[in-house]
Amino acid sequence: MTFKSEAPYRHGSAPKTALLFCNLGTPEAPTAAALRRYLAQFLSDPRVVEIPRLVWMLILHGIILRVRPAKSAAKYASVWMKEGSPLKVWTERQTKLLQGMLGERGHRLEVRHAMRYGNPSIASQLDALRAAGATRILVFPAYPQYSGATTASVVDDVARWALKTRHLPELRFINRYHDESVFIAALAESVLKHWKQHGRGEKLVMSFHGLPARTLQLGDPYHCECLKTGRMLAEALGLGKDQYLVTFQSRFGKAKWLEPYTEPTLKQLAASGTRRVDVVCPGFSADCLETLEEIAQEAQQAFLDAGGSEFRYIPCLNDSAEGMLALCSIAERHLLGWPTQSAPDDSALRAQAERARAAGATA
Repeated sequence: MTFKSEAPYRHGSAPKTALLFCNLGTPEAPTAAALRRYLAQFLSDPRVVEIPRLVWMLILHGIILRVRPAKSAAKYASVWMKEGSPLKVWTERQTKLLQGMLGERGHRLEVRHAMRYGNPSIASQLDALRAAGATRILVFPAYPQYSGATTASVVDDVARWALKTRHLPELRFINRYHDESVFIAALAESVLKHWKQHGRGEKLVMSFHGLPARTLQLGDPYHCECLKTGRMLAEALGLGKDQYLVTFQSRFGKAKWLEPYTEPTLKQLAASGTRRVDVVCPGFSADCLETLEEIAQEAQQAFLDAGGSEFRYIPCLNDSAEGMLALCSIAERHLLGWPTQSAPDDSALRAQAERARAAGATA
């Protein structure tokens, strides 16, 4: 095993705490070349595609990376923001606000963000935190619901970094927050605000990212956690079972995925006489291609073409006050027991001792 070269250990260094907020990732630009690089990394992750490696590599490099990048680039271009990819923009804003909000609550720690695929990488940000003196790092995946394809993949990447690091910091991971009361309250508030401004549809569709159905049979808790989030959100909004639906989007390939599927469900609703629907995506911490293009554009068009009259997409929590309060509260709970303020150095301790002795001598 070859370890990376590190700065010599400094005795007496005060412990420092840091937080690494990790999201999925994004291409650097809405171009076929950038998408090819991004998809090659993303779709090469065995946590994401669980079929025999050799077979999948032949399919990936022989077919998918020749065809899909150009199509995906056009979709990204339709949602690209002035500052860059929506996921990048929102994740950067969330990180900056997390730093500020935790600081206002008295926590002195560095907060950085990383992407599981693309830049900045998890390894590069962990290196930067270590170089800044971090001795304790809380890894906060942005995903509300746990899945092997998302949360566990972040842990994998941290572990790969750890294998090459001689002096490891203490590490903690936030696995999930799908049923945290502050998270459910934030979702409910965002929906209520939307209804107050735009009116309320006949049905609330809660669309989560899909996974192959076999992941549920293999023990992945994602499906159950999505259903729990949906049930708790419905209860917080006072909805009956006939007033909301939980669906799954983003199917890929011919295998069976978690059901019911979002777009076919929306078509069925329109065909059966539902004229207005609201759609929210409680499995995403920030808006991205899957919400802005797949739902707000493609799914909307499918609903309208099937006879629906009005489709309202409710944005993700992004950098909203209620969303940031939830992230901050969750992070703060997982930081319990760790020093989040710089400890005084030896000279300060000696000066404090001298003052105490002087006070005792004059007493």
